[in-house]
Amino acid sequence: MPQLQEVSLDELKHLVSDRALTGDTMLLNMGPQHPSTHGVLRLLLELEGETVLNCVPDIGFLHTGIEKNMEAKTYQKAEVMTDRLDYMNTTGNNLAYVLAVEKLVGLDVPVRAQAIRVIIAELQRLASHLVWLGTAALDVAAMSVFLYCFREREMILDILELCSGQRMMTTYFRPGGLWRDVPVEFEAAVRDVLRIMPTRIDEYEALLTKNPIFLDRTIGIGVINGEDALAWGLTGATLRGSGVAHDYRKFAPYSGYEQYDFEVPVRHEGDVYARYLVRLEEMRQALRIIEQALNKLPMGPVRSNNYKFVPPPRSEIGTSMEALIHHFKLWTEGFNAPKGAVYAAVESPRGELGVYLESDGGPKPYRVHWRTPSWDNLQVLPLLTRGHLVADLVAIIGSIDIVLGDIDR
Repeated sequence: MPQLQEVSLDELKHLVSDRALTGDTMLLNMGPQHPSTHGVLRLLLELEGETVLNCVPDIGFLHTGIEKNMEAKTYQKAEVMTDRLDYMNTTGNNLAYVLAVEKLVGLDVPVRAQAIRVIIAELQRLASHLVWLGTAALDVAAMSVFLYCFREREMILDILELCSGQRMMTTYFRPGGLWRDVPVEFEAAVRDVLRIMPTRIDEYEALLTKNPIFLDRTIGIGVINGEDALAWGLTGATLRGSGVAHDYRKFAPYSGYEQYDFEVPVRHEGDVYARYLVRLEEMRQALRIIEQALNKLPMGPVRSNNYKFVPPPRSEIGTSMEALIHHFKLWTEGFNAPKGAVYAAVESPRGELGVYLESDGGPKPYRVHWRTPSWDNLQVLPLLTRGHLVADLVAIIGSIDIVLGDIDR
């Protein structure tokens, strides 16, 4: 079990008001074992009655050292660790990393692989938003929505398993393309999602959007305007719910996103309810992107034929000595990347997810650093919660959609 960190009196003076030190207000630990903190997060709360005067996030209970561990592995072997960052966006983590590797070494990606990447990434966005919606609704006592959302999520996890053999930690995207092509059952399974999900999203809205209790718990709660959201470095639905239409798929398109027609949902209220509406519309836009990509899915290879960086097809290993040698050398020694540094970013379900890669010319990255949206979005919690009730704090945490694996890396 995680141990609470001891906070000295001098440290407390910088975190809370003088009234807390004299006993006029109450200091309370929320977490790190608490279902409404959406992970192993400790919140140091200063309360006056049930009103939050101050909220100090304390992180680090889930620290895994992923960045340093990746630096000890070759570029290919390091990728499996990316799945363990934001475990609600495993393929999105893969995508950010492989884009950085491809940018670093100048590796081409076939158009079919790019289209499949888009489909899988948007399915992952749907799955992530379903977990967010179900758990955030559960936080404010809407039990049925949680059960319905996880029912639909199973359809998407089945597709990920169909393609990669794994429900969550897929490592399906690889530098230069994909691990393998999608199976013949893939299109029918995705069409089922496209057919079923629109009516299911309507069902969620029927349960929540005009529900008087839900409105009371979300409207006017945790408000932040667009100027402050930008100043705090917020991204994703948390930023778009405050009126700023920033989306990396539009701002700096990758994997062919520029060829798809979709909207960036925006609300201007900046509260919990606005962030809820933005994510619901993002689910609809994800379906719109998936359908376009599936309708014009091109035929062709799904991996680059640059065998300096990409393993040859398994079918060639038994018949070609060159293919066998390339395969052996790539998985034992790796490939040397040219000296330099790159940054690649994607629009994850939580916002801007970027990876900085620096090479010293060897087979292992000299430096790996992740810019994760949950880390930046969490920092605004003291501002969002001040003056609200403890019960509102639960709704606010849910609305910014943090994942602790995305923070404690």
